[in-house]
Amino acid sequence: MTTTVLIVDDSKLARIVVGKAIAALQPDWTRVEAGNADEAIAVVDARAIDVAIVDFNMPGRDGLALVEELRSRFPSMPLAVATANIQDEIIGRARAANATFIAKPVTEDGIRGFLSGAALRLRTPLR
Repeated sequence: MTTTVLIVDDSKLARIVVGKAIAALQPDWTRVEAGNADEAIAVVDARAIDVAIVDFNMPGRDGLALVEELRSRFPSMPLAVATANIQDEIIGRARAANATFIAKPVTEDGIRGFLSGAALRLRTPLR
């Protein structure tokens, strides 16, 4: 069974950076992308998603609103909010939604803990 991770960010460059970090740490995982919350919902409606990494600042609904919706639909899905906007309120809302907070710019070291935890929850070994 392939693990599929959804990368949601309005910046194509940010999606590439996150995708490269995931590819380095979990090369067997399938990566799919969305540029905003509405595209992300369309993706999860169309295919099975196992893990999601969501940007906070996006046009339309912000990433926390998307994470809260995903959490209500998929209670056990590993979710992370990635942002350079490091404020206690945002970190608190991410934690309240049972999502991991990842500071941008995303690096392999910065995302390793989240992917390791997600792999454990999904019973997929981290390389």
